[in-house]
Amino acid sequence: MSTGKSGNCGWSGTIARRASGERTGALGWWARSASWPAWVVLGVVLCAPVVNMARGSADGGMDNAIVVRAARTWLAGGSPYDDPHFLYLPSAVLAAVPEAVLPVEALRLVVPAVVTSLLVVGWAAALRVHGVPWRSRFAVVGLVGLAMGFAPFGHLVRLGNWTAVAAAALPLGLLAVVRGRWGAAGLVFGAAVALKPLLAPMALLFVFARRWRELGVMVGVPVVASGGAALVMPDPVGFFTRTLPFLARGEDRFVRLYEASPGAVLMRVGVPEGVAVGVGVVGASVGVGCAFLRWRRGGEDGGVGAEGARVGETGALVMLSAFLVSRPSYDHYLLVVVPVLVAGVLRVGGVARSPWFWVGMVPQVPGFTWPFLEVATRRAFRDALSLCVVGGGAAWWVVARRRVSPPQSLPVPSPGAAAPSAPPRPRARG
Repeated sequence: MSTGKSGNCGWSGTIARRASGERTGALGWWARSASWPAWVVLGVVLCAPVVNMARGSADGGMDNAIVVRAARTWLAGGSPYDDPHFLYLPSAVLAAVPEAVLPVEALRLVVPAVVTSLLVVGWAAALRVHGVPWRSRFAVVGLVGLAMGFAPFGHLVRLGNWTAVAAAALPLGLLAVVRGRWGAAGLVFGAAVALKPLLAPMALLFVFARRWRELGVMVGVPVVASGGAALVMPDPVGFFTRTLPFLARGEDRFVRLYEASPGAVLMRVGVPEGVAVGVGVVGASVGVGCAFLRWRRGGEDGGVGAEGARVGETGALVMLSAFLVSRPSYDHYLLVVVPVLVAGVLRVGGVARSPWFWVGMVPQVPGFTWPFLEVATRRAFRDALSLCVVGGGAAWWVVARRRVSPPQSLPVPSPGAAAPSAPPRPRARG
């Protein structure tokens, strides 16, 4: 006959096994394949904004129109840098030529469709970084949540901004790093920089890993592409003589109204420029330090997807740090890093499990009117709050987080798989 102590231990062991099974079962439910009605809902959610844009936009969106106009100017023999709002490398001019020769009716449909497709590709790659099946229930529900509950998603589709390229390239490059293909990651990041220099800070990831040859690949792609494109420009050094000084001056009054970097926002409320810029530099420096710390920690618990969490969180911290100090910095830049972090929420210890991460998402809920910030030109204050809270929260979560033991990674069940086995029965005390 068993003693009371051993009986109590058996009872507690049963509770522990049930709790563990419930946790694993909940994660397993999210990892199972989504049903066809869920895919239909996702298709409607993604296609509706594309159709709306096709009905009422010009040149596929205001931001895309800037790039298309620059390409048309070049085709007509002028300099694309005559427009001070064209902030891209010369290689982007040639990349925009196919759009420049398309009729406006086609651009109205093609541009929002391509932007949405790039965001879908980025989300799918972010899921694979963390080892989550892209056909899972979480994949569908997560993308529906981003499309309907995260305002920058809709903004990017309406604007047609080329940030969508970075939103797809960042998780694709990180996925290549997770799989040990650093050369492919360098090509992906380099190609994205050639189209828009947004991912240039990802060079730090290669520095952290001491991958100098692959870093050369990343740097070489935009240098070669832009150098070759500059040779056919009437103003081959226009990016350096016009665009960079424009950015150094803090752009113009119109652009400044929509900047979300702390420096730009603080200056709007009367903070001296030197102090405002210093705040952004300090925040970015702390963020880079935390990114390096996250990289040095490695996979931590060593469970399934641990390396993906390391690479994804390091890359996200690097980019968030850059957004704190870069000029310009807009709300849709968050769409580059947020999917990478959200995709890791099923993993214990992920940054997206920090309450501060979701606090930072609150200002980006569509349709919610904020007192005194309802005017479009004041939206930058909300965007700056999101950027600072998400970036600061992610940095704090990385510093304060302890090693998770035992690891509780996302299970990837196969169809008809048996229930998870129970953990070993704990030894009775006494």
